[in-house]
Amino acid sequence: MISFDVFKDGKRSALTMSYDDGTIYDIRLIEIFNKFGIKSTFHLNSGRFGFDRVVRKEDVADLYKNHEISVHGVLHRSLAMLPPQNILAEIFDDKRELERICGYPVRGMSFAYGIYNKDIISALKLCGIEYARTVKATKNFELPENFLEWHPTCHHNDALEMGRKFLELKRRQGKLLYVWGHSYEFNDNDNWDLIEEFCRMFTEEDDIWFATNIEIYDYVTAQRNLKISADNSIVFNPSCQPVWFSAEGKIFKINGGETLRL
Repeated sequence: MISFDVFKDGKRSALTMSYDDGTIYDIRLIEIFNKFGIKSTFHLNSGRFGFDRVVRKEDVADLYKNHEISVHGVLHRSLAMLPPQNILAEIFDDKRELERICGYPVRGMSFAYGIYNKDIISALKLCGIEYARTVKATKNFELPENFLEWHPTCHHNDALEMGRKFLELKRRQGKLLYVWGHSYEFNDNDNWDLIEEFCRMFTEEDDIWFATNIEIYDYVTAQRNLKISADNSIVFNPSCQPVWFSAEGKIFKINGGETLRL
Protein backbone atom coordinates (compact mmCIF):
# COMPACT_ATOMS: atom_id res chain seq x y z
CA MET A 1 0.00 0.00 0.00
CA ILE A 2 1.39 3.39 -1.03
CA SER A 3 1.57 6.18 1.57
CA PHE A 4 2.44 9.87 1.20
CA ASP A 5 4.35 10.00 4.44
CA VAL A 6 7.83 11.20 3.41
CA PHE A 7 9.19 14.46 2.08
CA LYS A 8 12.04 15.47 -0.23
CA ASP A 9 15.02 13.09 -0.20
CA GLY A 10 12.92 10.63 1.78
CA LYS A 11 13.04 12.73 4.96
CA ARG A 12 10.40 11.77 7.48
CA SER A 13 9.14 15.26 8.36
CA ALA A 14 9.50 18.95 7.51
CA LEU A 15 9.96 22.37 9.09
CA THR A 16 8.93 25.69 7.56
CA MET A 17 8.95 29.24 8.95
CA SER A 18 6.87 32.28 7.99
CA TYR A 19 7.50 35.94 8.91
CA ASP A 20 5.44 39.03 8.09
CA ASP A 21 5.93 42.77 7.40
CA GLY A 22 9.55 42.91 6.23
CA THR A 23 10.95 44.89 9.13
CA ILE A 24 14.66 45.63 9.55
CA TYR A 25 14.82 42.92 12.20
CA ASP A 26 14.53 40.37 9.41
CA ILE A 27 18.24 41.05 8.87
CA ARG A 28 19.20 39.54 12.21
CA LEU A 29 16.58 36.79 11.91
CA ILE A 30 17.92 35.73 8.51
CA GLU A 31 21.46 35.63 9.92
CA ILE A 32 20.20 33.17 12.54
CA PHE A 33 18.29 31.08 10.01
CA ASN A 34 21.28 30.93 7.68
CA LYS A 35 23.58 29.95 10.54
CA PHE A 36 21.44 26.89 11.27
CA GLY A 37 20.31 26.12 7.72
CA ILE A 38 16.65 26.95 8.41
CA LYS A 39 14.49 28.11 5.49
CA SER A 40 11.75 30.73 5.79
CA THR A 41 9.16 32.63 3.79
CA PHE A 42 8.92 36.41 4.25
CA HIS A 43 5.61 38.13 3.47
CA LEU A 44 6.26 41.72 2.39
CA ASN A 45 4.32 44.95 1.81
CA SER A 46 5.97 46.51 -1.24
CA GLY A 47 4.25 49.88 -0.70
CA ARG A 48 5.87 50.27 2.73
CA PHE A 49 9.52 49.71 1.88
CA GLY A 50 11.63 52.38 3.59
CA PHE A 51 8.96 53.23 6.17
CA ASP A 52 9.91 53.30 9.85
CA ARG A 53 11.52 49.95 10.78
CA VAL A 54 10.81 48.47 7.31
CA VAL A 55 13.56 47.24 4.99
CA ARG A 56 14.56 49.34 1.98
CA LYS A 57 13.47 48.30 -1.50
CA GLU A 58 17.06 48.22 -2.77
CA ASP A 59 18.04 45.71 -0.06
CA VAL A 60 15.20 43.22 -0.60
CA ALA A 61 16.59 41.00 -3.38
CA ASP A 62 19.90 40.35 -1.65
CA LEU A 63 18.53 40.07 1.89
CA TYR A 64 15.96 37.38 1.10
CA LYS A 65 17.85 35.57 -1.68
CA ASN A 66 18.16 32.25 0.17
CA HIS A 67 14.53 32.29 1.28
CA GLU A 68 11.11 33.02 -0.26
CA ILE A 69 9.42 36.37 -0.86
CA SER A 70 5.64 36.35 -0.67
CA VAL A 71 2.67 38.75 -0.78
CA HIS A 72 1.28 40.46 2.35
CA GLY A 73 -0.70 43.25 0.63
CA VAL A 74 0.88 46.33 -0.92
CA LEU A 75 0.02 48.54 2.08
CA HIS A 76 -0.99 45.94 4.69
CA ARG A 77 -4.67 46.81 4.44
CA SER A 78 -7.38 44.62 5.95
CA LEU A 79 -8.82 43.02 2.82
CA ALA A 80 -12.25 42.53 4.39
CA MET A 81 -12.64 46.34 4.58
CA LEU A 82 -12.07 46.86 0.85
CA PRO A 83 -14.39 46.78 -2.18
CA PRO A 84 -13.66 43.97 -4.67
CA GLN A 85 -11.51 45.99 -7.07
CA ASN A 86 -9.35 47.23 -4.20
CA ILE A 87 -8.91 43.72 -2.83
CA LEU A 88 -7.52 42.72 -6.20
CA ALA A 89 -5.26 45.78 -6.33
CA GLU A 90 -3.91 45.22 -2.81
CA ILE A 91 -2.91 41.67 -3.72
CA PHE A 92 -1.95 42.01 -7.39
CA ASP A 93 0.03 45.25 -7.09
CA ASP A 94 2.08 43.74 -4.29
CA LYS A 95 2.70 40.55 -6.27
CA ARG A 96 3.74 42.50 -9.37
CA GLU A 97 6.18 44.77 -7.54
CA LEU A 98 7.72 41.94 -5.53
CA GLU A 99 8.26 39.97 -8.74
CA ARG A 100 10.07 42.94 -10.28
CA ILE A 101 12.36 43.02 -7.28
CA CYS A 102 13.05 39.32 -6.73
CA GLY A 103 12.98 38.12 -10.35
CA TYR A 104 10.71 35.09 -9.97
CA PRO A 105 6.92 34.47 -9.88
CA VAL A 106 5.53 35.22 -6.41
CA ARG A 107 2.86 32.63 -5.69
CA GLY A 108 1.99 32.80 -2.00
CA MET A 109 0.80 35.25 0.64
CA SER A 110 -0.25 35.71 4.23
CA PHE A 111 -3.42 37.58 5.13
CA ALA A 112 -2.86 40.99 6.72
CA TYR A 113 -4.22 40.81 10.27
CA GLY A 114 -5.16 37.19 9.51
CA ILE A 115 -8.51 38.32 8.11
CA TYR A 116 -10.09 36.63 5.07
CA ASN A 117 -13.39 35.38 3.66
CA LYS A 118 -14.65 33.50 0.60
CA ASP A 119 -14.55 36.62 -1.60
CA ILE A 120 -10.93 37.21 -0.66
CA ILE A 121 -10.11 33.57 -1.42
CA SER A 122 -11.67 34.04 -4.87
CA ALA A 123 -9.52 37.14 -5.40
CA LEU A 124 -6.38 35.16 -4.56
CA LYS A 125 -7.10 32.72 -7.36
CA LEU A 126 -7.63 35.56 -9.86
CA CYS A 127 -4.25 37.00 -8.86
CA GLY A 128 -2.39 33.73 -9.26
CA ILE A 129 -1.87 33.13 -5.54
CA GLU A 130 -1.60 29.41 -4.81
CA TYR A 131 -1.29 29.32 -1.03
CA ALA A 132 -2.21 31.72 1.77
CA ARG A 133 -1.28 31.54 5.45
CA THR A 134 -3.69 32.45 8.24
CA VAL A 135 -2.76 33.25 11.86
CA LYS A 136 -5.00 30.56 13.37
CA ALA A 137 -2.65 28.06 15.02
CA THR A 138 -3.63 24.40 14.90
CA LYS A 139 -1.13 23.15 17.50
CA ASN A 140 -0.76 20.03 15.37
CA PHE A 141 1.61 18.84 12.68
CA GLU A 142 -0.79 17.97 9.89
CA LEU A 143 -0.57 19.16 6.28
CA PRO A 144 -3.38 21.47 5.11
CA GLU A 145 -6.32 20.16 3.13
CA ASN A 146 -6.68 23.56 1.46
CA PHE A 147 -3.48 25.54 0.90
CA LEU A 148 -5.48 28.75 0.40
CA GLU A 149 -6.40 28.50 4.10
CA TRP A 150 -3.09 27.26 5.45
CA HIS A 151 -3.13 27.29 9.26
CA PRO A 152 0.31 27.25 10.92
CA THR A 153 1.21 24.97 13.80
CA CYS A 154 2.01 27.84 16.16
CA HIS A 155 3.28 31.36 16.68
CA HIS A 156 6.96 31.51 17.57
CA ASN A 157 6.09 32.25 21.21
CA ASP A 158 5.07 28.57 21.38
CA ALA A 159 7.86 27.33 19.11
CA LEU A 160 10.05 25.78 21.81
CA GLU A 161 7.16 23.81 23.29
CA MET A 162 5.87 22.66 19.91
CA GLY A 163 9.38 21.99 18.64
CA ARG A 164 10.06 19.64 21.54
CA LYS A 165 6.76 17.84 20.97
CA PHE A 166 7.59 17.53 17.29
CA LEU A 167 11.00 16.01 17.98
CA GLU A 168 9.59 13.67 20.63
CA LEU A 169 7.09 12.06 18.25
CA LYS A 170 8.19 8.44 17.92
CA ARG A 171 6.82 8.30 14.39
CA ARG A 172 6.44 11.63 12.68
CA GLN A 173 6.10 10.32 9.13
CA GLY A 174 4.70 13.03 6.84
CA LYS A 175 4.40 15.62 9.63
CA LEU A 176 5.05 19.37 9.28
CA LEU A 177 6.02 21.93 11.92
CA TYR A 178 5.00 25.40 10.68
CA VAL A 179 6.00 28.42 12.79
CA TRP A 180 5.01 32.04 12.07
CA GLY A 181 5.59 35.48 13.60
CA HIS A 182 7.13 38.94 13.14
CA SER A 183 10.85 39.55 13.57
CA TYR A 184 10.22 42.86 15.36
CA GLU A 185 8.70 40.88 18.23
CA PHE A 186 12.14 39.49 19.09
CA ASN A 187 13.49 43.04 19.27
CA ASP A 188 10.55 44.48 21.19
CA ASN A 189 10.45 41.59 23.66
CA ASP A 190 14.25 41.25 23.87
CA ASN A 191 14.03 37.49 23.37
CA TRP A 192 16.27 36.72 20.39
CA ASP A 193 17.53 33.79 22.45
CA LEU A 194 14.15 32.11 21.86
CA ILE A 195 14.62 31.75 18.12
CA GLU A 196 18.30 30.88 18.53
CA GLU A 197 17.42 28.06 20.92
CA PHE A 198 14.62 26.87 18.64
CA CYS A 199 16.88 26.67 15.60
CA ARG A 200 19.63 24.98 17.59
CA MET A 201 17.19 22.19 18.53
CA PHE A 202 17.24 21.01 14.91
CA THR A 203 20.96 21.23 14.14
CA GLU A 204 21.62 17.50 14.44
CA GLU A 205 18.34 16.31 12.94
CA ASP A 206 19.09 14.74 9.57
CA ASP A 207 15.60 13.40 8.85
CA ILE A 208 13.82 16.79 8.75
CA TRP A 209 13.48 18.79 5.53
CA PHE A 210 13.99 22.55 6.04
CA ALA A 211 11.90 24.26 3.37
CA THR A 212 10.16 27.50 2.43
CA ASN A 213 6.38 27.65 2.22
CA ILE A 214 6.36 27.41 -1.58
CA GLU A 215 8.71 24.41 -1.50
CA ILE A 216 6.29 22.62 0.84
CA TYR A 217 3.35 23.58 -1.38
CA ASP A 218 5.03 22.43 -4.60
CA TYR A 219 6.21 19.15 -3.13
CA VAL A 220 2.93 18.18 -1.47
CA THR A 221 0.94 19.20 -4.56
CA ALA A 222 3.16 17.05 -6.79
CA GLN A 223 2.91 14.17 -4.34
CA ARG A 224 -0.88 14.38 -4.19
CA ASN A 225 -1.03 14.47 -8.00
CA LEU A 226 0.77 11.16 -8.49
CA LYS A 227 -1.27 8.77 -10.63
CA ILE A 228 -1.48 5.32 -9.06
CA SER A 229 -2.90 2.12 -10.50
CA ALA A 230 -5.75 0.34 -8.73
CA ASP A 231 -3.45 -2.36 -7.35
CA ASN A 232 -0.75 0.13 -6.25
CA SER A 233 1.82 -1.47 -8.56
CA ILE A 234 2.27 1.39 -11.06
CA VAL A 235 2.94 5.05 -10.26
CA PHE A 236 3.17 7.92 -12.75
CA ASN A 237 4.51 11.35 -11.82
CA PRO A 238 3.00 14.00 -14.14
CA SER A 239 4.88 16.84 -12.45
CA CYS A 240 8.36 18.13 -13.30
CA GLN A 241 9.86 17.43 -9.87
CA PRO A 242 10.91 14.24 -8.09
CA VAL A 243 8.65 12.89 -5.37
CA TRP A 244 9.20 10.32 -2.63
CA PHE A 245 6.64 7.95 -1.12
CA SER A 246 6.63 4.75 0.91
CA ALA A 247 5.21 1.32 0.17
CA GLU A 248 5.51 -1.84 2.27
CA GLY A 249 8.13 -0.29 4.52
CA LYS A 250 10.36 0.93 1.67
CA ILE A 251 10.91 4.48 0.41
CA PHE A 252 10.72 5.10 -3.33
CA LYS A 253 11.73 8.07 -5.46
CA ILE A 254 9.92 8.86 -8.71
CA ASN A 255 11.29 11.53 -11.02
CA GLY A 256 9.20 14.04 -12.92
CA GLY A 257 7.54 12.41 -15.95
CA GLU A 258 8.55 8.92 -14.83
CA THR A 259 6.39 5.79 -14.67
CA LEU A 260 7.52 3.48 -11.90
CA ARG A 261 6.58 -0.20 -11.54
CA LEU A 262 6.89 -1.40 -7.96
